[in-house]
Amino acid sequence: MSIQNNYVAIMAGGIGSRFWPISRTQHPKQFLDILGTGKTLLQWTYSRFKDICPPENIYFITNHSYVSLIKTQLPGLSDAQIISEPSRKNTAACAAYFAHKIHALNPEANIIMSPADHLILDERAFERSMFEGLDFVKNNNSLLTLGIKPTRPDTGYGYIQFDQKKHIDEVFKVKTFTEKPNLEIARAFLKSGDFLWNAGIFLWNVNTIINAFQKYLPELNDVFAELKDAYNTPHEYAEIEKAYPQCINTSIDYAVMEKADNVFVAPAQFGWSDLGTWESAYENSEKDYLGNAVHGKNVIVIDAAECMVKAPENKLVLVQGLEKFIVIDTPDVLLICERSKEQHIKEYVAEIKRNKGEKFL
Repeated sequence: MSIQNNYVAIMAGGIGSRFWPISRTQHPKQFLDILGTGKTLLQWTYSRFKDICPPENIYFITNHSYVSLIKTQLPGLSDAQIISEPSRKNTAACAAYFAHKIHALNPEANIIMSPADHLILDERAFERSMFEGLDFVKNNNSLLTLGIKPTRPDTGYGYIQFDQKKHIDEVFKVKTFTEKPNLEIARAFLKSGDFLWNAGIFLWNVNTIINAFQKYLPELNDVFAELKDAYNTPHEYAEIEKAYPQCINTSIDYAVMEKADNVFVAPAQFGWSDLGTWESAYENSEKDYLGNAVHGKNVIVIDAAECMVKAPENKLVLVQGLEKFIVIDTPDVLLICERSKEQHIKEYVAEIKRNKGEKFL
């Protein structure tokens, strides 16, 4: 298929608080080399899409405060490829903004919306899934999401239930979305066989998604439709600054995908992890014979098992006697936390903010 009508929006505005203390408000996880690969998550994501669309059709949507970080990590980007949001309004606003902006450039565009911080191990399989998905949304008036076959009853992911009887080729009609179920429900989902993890990657034709916003969230759609003469001009950011306070703060999942009747899911297998937590980093790290994942040249573990340990390269850290712990050391913060409690890190960060302000965030 021709790739000229393919566009990618990489969402890179999140704070990544579950990766605290190395993910900070001023330098969040998408700009970090979490697994010690030599590239940041942002750089890996950009390189993953370079053969799926023309390089100039890859855009980043980010908070205004992160524009310089993106320019530093991807110096080849033009200023036009970095879309700056004046405030955080969740994913519905950025999806609507991008759809209207690209429609003004190319009313035949097919769009991929992707997070900036996922891990993909099989990039060839990922590429095939993207091309198949783009072909589907080009030829069908449908909104498409990617689903990953679950391997365990994980409570940190969203789940998509699909109808095995209603499908077009290997793309299935979505029945329900469930966000982060409890363990008992997650086990039931896994056993049923008709649930997939929600990978948070969406594909659609630009007209299909604008029509969906018009139907399910018209007040948000109108905010961006009214700016059609400003898109891709020097006046765009000034108009967006005035428009964003009018935007509802909600996710694309809740605002559109859970309500629309033309939502499909494509089951995919390409070694995916949303790399959203220290537990997912542990699972995707190399480990020693006792199951310790160690990042740092001067880390020593003694009588310790199944720990995740990360420390600065120039710092000696010795861990003794711990089992199934997360130990993350930075110049100003030390985190020692049971792996089983890592879903609570977001709450711990909120507690720190209440007691210590934002100095350590």
